[in-house]
Amino acid sequence: MYSEKVMDHFMNPRNVGEIENADGIGEVGNVKCGDIMKIYLKIEENIIKDVKFKTFGCGSAIATSSMATEMIIGKSIEEALKLTNKAVAEALDGLPPVKMHCSVLAEQAVKSAIIDYAKKNNIHIDGLEDIKIDDDHDHHHDIEEE
Repeated sequence: MYSEKVMDHFMNPRNVGEIENADGIGEVGNVKCGDIMKIYLKIEENIIKDVKFKTFGCGSAIATSSMATEMIIGKSIEEALKLTNKAVAEALDGLPPVKMHCSVLAEQAVKSAIIDYAKKNNIHIDGLEDIKIDDDHDHHHDIEEE
């Protein structure tokens, strides 16, 4: 069901924690879904020097948060903005279809933190205005509401 990489990033997540005085903080998720991700960025000269995350959620949510942080550390802001949920899922050797929403959250948490950084520093980053953060994303749970 889960790849070895998903299990590894769930059991041994990378970059867990907070960054004090972070340059950008992004939080996405919703209580209905149960997965909430918070990403902290430390940015110097347009490069992501450090990234940490805190995730409340299932194993896939933790694994996708961990992988997303690994994929953007050391990258420029522009490179990090190109991160996609599909790239995160592929880097984990795939996710079950019912867990793909976790990779969407990871992508959106990174982009939300970059938006926060841009706002705090009053800077324009090309492409940022086109990004829509959707906390009420489509996800597939096996629980039917009555």
